[in-house]
Amino acid sequence: MGIRQQRGRKGELLAGEFLQSRGLRIICRNFRCPIGEIDLIAWDEETIVFVEVRSRYSANYGLPQESITKTKQRRLTRLAQWYLKQNRLEGKPARFDVVAIDWQRLEPKISWLVNAFEACA
Repeated sequence: MGIRQQRGRKGELLAGEFLQSRGLRIICRNFRCPIGEIDLIAWDEETIVFVEVRSRYSANYGLPQESITKTKQRRLTRLAQWYLKQNRLEGKPARFDVVAIDWQRLEPKISWLVNAFEACA
């Protein structure tokens, strides 16, 4: 596993712990299907939450959440639809959250963007 994958895994573990400490129940980590991967899937009471985790170790490329392009949002929307259909959860309330982690300091700074973007076609 390369350094980028190790950092990504570390960020996803930290994000999962952070969300659990705020009452979400993680039901899946690194969900993979033929069209891609979702970092975390959780329940927030009756709402299913699809979570994209983004980390940055340098300010050179902007904030972590700024790296989620419209293309990425469309892919996450398709992945969420696939997951909901496969698990017979269509019609359940759902949302997309982003957990952004800034590693530039001694302690990581975590930002949780609830309902960060709307599903898009």
